[in-house]
Amino acid sequence: MKEYLKEKKGLTPLLAQEEAARCLLCLDAPCSKACPCQTDPAKFIRSIRFLNFDGAVDTIRINNPLGGICARVCPTEKYCQQGCIRAGLDKPIDIGALQRYVTDYEEESGYKALEPNSEKRDRVAIIGSGPSGLSAANILARNGYQVTIFEKNKKPGGYLSYGIPPYRLPQSVVENEIKHTTDLGVKIVVDTELGKDISLDSLFIEGFKAIIIATGYDSARTLEMFNDNPYVETAVDFLRRVINCEGKVSLPDEMLVIGGGDVAMDVATTAKVLGVKKVTCVAREDMEHFPASRKEYQEAVDNSVSIISGFTPSEVNGCTVKFNEVDGQGVLSLSSSKIVLAIGQVPSKNGIPFEFNRGEIEVKDYQTSMPKVFACGDITSGDKTVVYAVKKGKETAEAVMKVLEGR
Repeated sequence: MKEYLKEKKGLTPLLAQEEAARCLLCLDAPCSKACPCQTDPAKFIRSIRFLNFDGAVDTIRINNPLGGICARVCPTEKYCQQGCIRAGLDKPIDIGALQRYVTDYEEESGYKALEPNSEKRDRVAIIGSGPSGLSAANILARNGYQVTIFEKNKKPGGYLSYGIPPYRLPQSVVENEIKHTTDLGVKIVVDTELGKDISLDSLFIEGFKAIIIATGYDSARTLEMFNDNPYVETAVDFLRRVINCEGKVSLPDEMLVIGGGDVAMDVATTAKVLGVKKVTCVAREDMEHFPASRKEYQEAVDNSVSIISGFTPSEVNGCTVKFNEVDGQGVLSLSSSKIVLAIGQVPSKNGIPFEFNRGEIEVKDYQTSMPKVFACGDITSGDKTVVYAVKKGKETAEAVMKVLEGR
């Protein structure tokens, strides 16, 4: 079994310099324009080329509160690297690897790009410590607001801590990124759940002037045909269980994963890393429209995961699942003593007094229908990626400040 907790090594200083030297220093910087949260890769890559690593840290940390996390989990081929002009010559700059190099340097050197703001402005409560909540807190704290995050789990980070395998995102990186925000004065209260331990009304009574709901998609989507099946586990539960046990779990020789997104790839690759001999992943989408990022798909393929596309489950009998071809007459039947459903997540609605439309709360400039109550992250419209959650968190912080400052 491969070492489950070990992340692949990043770029060496020489390789980082060589990769940065490939940048064409475009005047209009299409890579920076393509980044949802405006990390500005063109600027930090230029700093790397001129050996100004502190300047590169400044660019990333000022623009992206979760720069070290996004460096590892962002589907860069959909965003910044898609805009890279170099792609037309040979291949795009590996922006994620360079961003990781800079944020790794930041941790190793102890360099601090941000300092706490001594100004004491209004108190703001944030429900949920996932990427959107953390990003909103970071921006608000930099501007002098007194921020408290309430998290229902025992440790902060949301899906960053409980849903992404450590070979992709080590917990130490998550903890370091969270520390960048708590070092600005943000308080995080764990084991505190909206609708159970706190309510929106109680927070306003306590003196908070605004509330941000950033609870994310923390529950698994299921299909009725799989209910109460002892062979079935959801991807959310599987990954949480494996991460909590640091990979020390008992798994069968064969596994069947249903789904084709990044989470499905995480489950499949994790199973192979943990020693499962045969892992088959069946996705509804065809390969041309495969939802997983190129990096996660390739990781699964490199670990000998069998991927079947274009089939959807139609019937289940114990450990045997029958699939129908989406665009044809084909039928597929597969049996496995372990079946993992990775068909998406849905939000937990506990304590949230708003209607959900297809899993999302309707907002205008991130404001809900309740005065001074805002919402961001996966429970609002937009891509369901970490980098997009950072974007929403930043924009929500700006919306909160605009209201509280009467702008």
